[in-house]
Amino acid sequence: MPNGLKIVHRLTDSPVAFVGVMVGAGTRDEQPEENGMAHYIEHCVFKGTTHHSARAIIHAIEGIGGEINAYTTKEETTFYAATLCEHVQRTLHLIAEMLLEPTFKKEETDKERMVILDEIESYNDQPSELIYDDFENLVFSGSSLALPILGTKKTLRHISSKPEFARNWMRAHYTPDRMVVFCQGNLRPDRIFRLAEREFGSLQVPSVSPLAFPSPSPSPSPKVALESPSNRRSTDGQPTVNPDVSTISERERTFRRRTHQTHVMIGQRAYPLGHERQLPLYLLNNILGGGSLNSRLNLSMRETHGLVYQVESTYTPLSDTGYWATYFACEPEHAEQCMTVFRHELERLQDHPLSETNLRNALRQLRGQMAIAAQNQENSALAMAKSMLYFSGAPTWQETYQKIAQTTSDQLLQISREILSVDNLLTLRYE
Repeated sequence: MPNGLKIVHRLTDSPVAFVGVMVGAGTRDEQPEENGMAHYIEHCVFKGTTHHSARAIIHAIEGIGGEINAYTTKEETTFYAATLCEHVQRTLHLIAEMLLEPTFKKEETDKERMVILDEIESYNDQPSELIYDDFENLVFSGSSLALPILGTKKTLRHISSKPEFARNWMRAHYTPDRMVVFCQGNLRPDRIFRLAEREFGSLQVPSVSPLAFPSPSPSPSPKVALESPSNRRSTDGQPTVNPDVSTISERERTFRRRTHQTHVMIGQRAYPLGHERQLPLYLLNNILGGGSLNSRLNLSMRETHGLVYQVESTYTPLSDTGYWATYFACEPEHAEQCMTVFRHELERLQDHPLSETNLRNALRQLRGQMAIAAQNQENSALAMAKSMLYFSGAPTWQETYQKIAQTTSDQLLQISREILSVDNLLTLRYE
């Protein structure tokens, strides 16, 4: 649109539509003292607008059998709903009202602040979830990507103390040039475009740009942070000296969290979105420790040796950086054996190129996984919106697979030596 807002629609034959707005604003846009603001706003816009109370917002969608949802990441905040196609106009109007006319009434936001505080405590009680936050703090030390999405008790008290804090943040970051209106369902594209223009056409880009927090260093192997993320979760939100954190070396850190298992996460920086090696690394990660039971790490660490219940590797590309990591949990006495098996699997990929048969089998497996994932309309719509946000286009899964299918064994060998090299990896343990 003339104001920079993007609109994307995928026509399907489903009577159910997924419609929403993805905003290119998340945790990385926060200053340290306002950490948690993006997530706080995600919650609070549901608590009332100039025309709807919190209860009315819920009933407006749930009352017609729909489902409304939202989530916050390091770089995006997304609001969307699943509804029958006949109710898309009403649904998009409500979402627009939430984003453009939230009231932030203190009696409502105070209640939501308590909900978020409970969410923080619940999150801290789950080491398998918390370790991802702590690991990101190590990988992205010195940038806002190291900040936790939920914020801290101290910052939450600050940002919720005055409604203008949230309003000003939204005014600075919820701009049309950073927004995508998306829809997937059995609706004419021109109708969706007209609805989006009606709701967001008057929105303008502010003349003053928001403050920028330093981007992460381009180095793929940054130094480990000196401050433990666990310290940020102290009772009053202030960093403290924590005797339960030890640094074995610049690249290895142990948090003594008194869990009955040892939780381990190992990885480093990786390629950003749109990098020429992004899709090949996606394939390599799927071979090594993706979601399938026949991944190399699952077969060796669980099936062959019986050392772990869960092991997975993940690749998370962001707009200008990214990271790759492996997570597993095991009995403390098995930790070193797990590390040995893990290193062995990495070395296999770095020393021995995949045979043509193994590469063909890996591609065939990935093709099936992508086809099945595309049947999930919700995930499909959200992936389409994210692609539109960063690339102004939304390829089908078949088009994406065709690019991945051009990957060679030599490319995978080069990537494994660059990203999976044991000498470059950061290690975080909970014991």
